[in-house]
Amino acid sequence: MRTLALAASVIAASVGVNGLAADRFPATGGDIVITPFIHSSIQVEHAGRVIQLDPWSAGDLTGAKPADLILVTDDVGHHLDVTAIQRLRKAGAPIVIPAAAKAKIPDGTVLANGAATTIAGIGVESIAAYDIKPGEPSHPKGEANGYVLTLGGKRIYFAGVTECVPEIRALKNIDVAFVPMNLPVERMTPLAAAECVKAFKPKVVYPYHHDQEWVSRLGRGGVPGAPSGRGLQEFRDALKGESIDVRFADLYPTR
Repeated sequence: MRTLALAASVIAASVGVNGLAADRFPATGGDIVITPFIHSSIQVEHAGRVIQLDPWSAGDLTGAKPADLILVTDDVGHHLDVTAIQRLRKAGAPIVIPAAAKAKIPDGTVLANGAATTIAGIGVESIAAYDIKPGEPSHPKGEANGYVLTLGGKRIYFAGVTECVPEIRALKNIDVAFVPMNLPVERMTPLAAAECVKAFKPKVVYPYHHDQEWVSRLGRGGVPGAPSGRGLQEFRDALKGESIDVRFADLYPTR
């Protein structure tokens, strides 16, 4: 990944775990360091604390840091991987989950859509994540979460699996956003994702959770080839002229 800008400050990208580029964002109390792993699995560090979002064993987690807080957006395997969670969870570290994940993580802290809390010293808001267009796979309202983290005075949004619902359009003052793209059944196509980003205007945006073909092959026991990158340039082109920094993360390694 390339160097990222947040507001007027430019911080050079540093080498993160396993050679992945970790982007650094200036914040009160020290830089926020964001390292992508795979699909929707992201590591966030700030002021000595580590947050893991949707950790997934399909990625190379050998250099991932033990988590002070884990956030799970959905109850399907590439979002809720109990093996990865057990591997990365510090003893007693809280896990924030949607209610649908309670059966798999009995000691998880359920955060309903629209709720907010401070946990492990970190501000967490649950943003609704659901489908508008009917069809399979179905993501009904109330079953999954996106999250806004407040760290060092910055607001970082991870949308999870969702279309551009009113709760997303209403977001304010987002510094960094991770937004899904190319979901099945033509949900959140590149143009739809770009229009959604224009509605809430984050300073920096990454498309993520965007190569469903790659994940599907992996889920069937196959070996993914080169990631498709489908729709990335279309997404970037649709945001030209906006004061939004579009960045791509290396989320789909060639096996």
